[in-house]
Amino acid sequence: MDKIIKKILTTIENNHFEAYLVGGFVRDYLLGIKTKDIDICTNALPKDLHKMFPNNKNSNQYGGFNMQIKGYNIDITTYREEYKYLDRKPTEVVYINDLKIDIQRRDFTINSICMDKNEKVIDLVNGVNDLNNRVIKMHGDIHKKIQEDPLRILRAIRFSCILDFDIDPDLLKEIQNNYKLVKNLSFYRLKSELNKILLHKNYLKGLSLLKDLHILEELEISYDEISYVHDICGMWAQLNFSSNYTFTKQEFRNIINIKQIIKDGISNKIIYKYGLYTSLVAGDILNINKNTINKMYKKLPIKNRQDIAIKVGEVIDLLNIDVTKLNKIYEDLEEKILDGIIINNNKIIKKYLVINYS
Repeated sequence: MDKIIKKILTTIENNHFEAYLVGGFVRDYLLGIKTKDIDICTNALPKDLHKMFPNNKNSNQYGGFNMQIKGYNIDITTYREEYKYLDRKPTEVVYINDLKIDIQRRDFTINSICMDKNEKVIDLVNGVNDLNNRVIKMHGDIHKKIQEDPLRILRAIRFSCILDFDIDPDLLKEIQNNYKLVKNLSFYRLKSELNKILLHKNYLKGLSLLKDLHILEELEISYDEISYVHDICGMWAQLNFSSNYTFTKQEFRNIINIKQIIKDGISNKIIYKYGLYTSLVAGDILNINKNTINKMYKKLPIKNRQDIAIKVGEVIDLLNIDVTKLNKIYEDLEEKILDGIIINNNKIIKKYLVINYS
């Protein structure tokens, strides 16, 4: 265990409170997977935590607070019971002093294992056994927990995908009976879970589960074939998805461009038009060697319009034209230079322009 994490746990204990690592960190630690996301549960109240860590004022949405230390994202949360969910969030939270009760509100057994500062495992819901048996199992009332938070449907599929675990038959049955509840989730949350599935090399298992369970229809997504690339825009570019999904302007542009390159194939003009990044991503999908694309890019006579060996003012003076005609002229020059019809040389370009545009 890292000294940073141990120091936080020790600080809380030295103030006469309990403190345990819980959730994904413990699960991954037992699986030999390194992670920088740390969850700590404690019977210390938020006001107590702020006294112990006065330099950390970032309260989180769960009543505890968040710390960013040397690459670690650490959330410390007080034991609690949660009641009356609305839009996935409990409308009533009561702080308690009992770890056993706090654990009951969590979703899957493998995410409910605790660990103390000495790396002693506290397993109150048989999570270690499920971890060893490679199964995603929800403890408590499965139907109630899915009704409270339908995102748990996608989380179960995501963990099954990234850990390559099976889904417990009882949980699978509840998902089959309640899969339409994902319609109640925001597209922001849907996209977040889908990103985690799509970026994992075992993505096909996740997508197959979503398809077999008829959830893809509810997510407003379809696909034919999809190849893995380590780029989220490249993965989304291979899907047919609803306009309800929101992307940044750059993400959306990348997705559209990658889709077009997949359709048109790789060429000098394509690499020039869409740039090296999107060409490499699309080339990966098309199973074209990256070295081939890099070599094509390096050999381009021009990389962008600014590389053309004649300035805008020179063109205007030479041809005595209105600026509105410049774009068409430069498009023509780009095409001719890329095709090797004319050399990117100022004198040669001027001669070409005089002959063709005077």
